[in-house]
Amino acid sequence: MLLATLVLVSATTADVIPEPLQGLQGDAQRGRAIVASRQTGLCLLCHNAPIPEERFQGTLAPSLAGAGARLSIGQLRLRIVDSQRVNPDSIMPAYHRLDGLNQVGRDWRGKPVLDAQQVEDVVAYLHTLKD
Repeated sequence: MLLATLVLVSATTADVIPEPLQGLQGDAQRGRAIVASRQTGLCLLCHNAPIPEERFQGTLAPSLAGAGARLSIGQLRLRIVDSQRVNPDSIMPAYHRLDGLNQVGRDWRGKPVLDAQQVEDVVAYLHTLKD
């Protein structure tokens, strides 16, 4: 998986990863669950999103509302995989990068935070957010 990730991230064009990771199709419903999860994605620690049943959403990062209108699928994918490729000062973790990371807990070494399917699911969900 490391090799596939490195090849894929190096295949970025400008600010996008144009092709789905491992050719996978994302599911927006699963992606919404990942974004809302306080154990898996942890997105709502920093972002707020149009998920009204989730309380105490973050304000450190841009709102996810309208993300699908602001960014293309490829732009969303790159930001999930490794936001620091777009903004080196980003505090957002690299959800699918394995190389060049610091202070990775023993249980997480060699594993991405989100696997390729989860990345594609989150991308599919974020792409639905047009307002």
